[in-house]
Amino acid sequence: MKIEHPTDGPTRLPWAHDYFSTASESPQQQLLAWRNRIGHILDVPVAKRQRESGFRGSIDSYRSADLAFMDCRTDAVLQTRTAARISTDSARQFVFHVLVDGQIETTTGMYPKRVATQIRPGILALDMGQPMRMERTDCRLLAFFLPREWLAPVLPEPESVHGHVIEYDSPLARLIPGYLAALSQTAQSTNPADFHDALKTCAMLIAAAFGKRTGRAGGARAAARAAVFGTLRRYIEANLHEPDLSPESVLLASQLSRPTLYRLFESEGGLATYIRNRRLSQAADELRRYPNKAVIEIAYGLGFNSASDFNRAFRRAFDMSPLDFRMFTL
Repeated sequence: MKIEHPTDGPTRLPWAHDYFSTASESPQQQLLAWRNRIGHILDVPVAKRQRESGFRGSIDSYRSADLAFMDCRTDAVLQTRTAARISTDSARQFVFHVLVDGQIETTTGMYPKRVATQIRPGILALDMGQPMRMERTDCRLLAFFLPREWLAPVLPEPESVHGHVIEYDSPLARLIPGYLAALSQTAQSTNPADFHDALKTCAMLIAAAFGKRTGRAGGARAAARAAVFGTLRRYIEANLHEPDLSPESVLLASQLSRPTLYRLFESEGGLATYIRNRRLSQAADELRRYPNKAVIEIAYGLGFNSASDFNRAFRRAFDMSPLDFRMFTL
């Protein structure tokens, strides 16, 4: 069922409500229907046992201009977004998951992987431009999609919170679940312009809560820290192909003390890990963009000492070999 009001409200904002459920399908087709529904952005592996037992899943979706709010209920399911998938689509929004019931385990990052377990209600941040693997038990969650550029004013370098969870242990964070639950209850009866404003306000609340927790927003000191972190990330990005790029070279360029520099990259697994993972991401991009370029040439160009080192690191990061990745994305 889909209801659209493309010109409703004083500001003529596009607004639509859509409800999807697997209940109308036969048990053998239910998980396949779920996969088809979300398959434009996520992969859903389907085991024979799951097909035989059926799958309950529903999405109550509200869209207002470039924002979306979804109330999702599912049986246990695995959903992934791989680097290979990311290389073939344009979905780059941010998603905040508010867990209402159940348990979710989300794995992000390359190596070492970051595992975030939501057992009690909490808010998970996901960047659709980065890989993730999500295992759900029977659960209900509220999902909030918004453009990444909306986060910049209150959460500099928002991609750094990918895979992080905040709990409701601060006054700011405790406002959010009730706010989203109220949106779910009143969305259909709210003026579209008012609904859009409410969604935007909630987005800023969530971003501010993550910024406060990570120390990247809220106050002059945190803002300065975020600015330095952003400058260093850009320096590393610009020098990925330089053979001398290392934690020592970044330390020299930053003019920071070693402890201060290393603290900035703690959430990334450390500075050396961050550099390696950025080089692996660049390698994945070059494998896709330059199909005739030799794998070993890409590896050497990004500072790897041998084909075996590169293959091992790439497989750890992306769960497939460089050649398999290239074949998948052609």
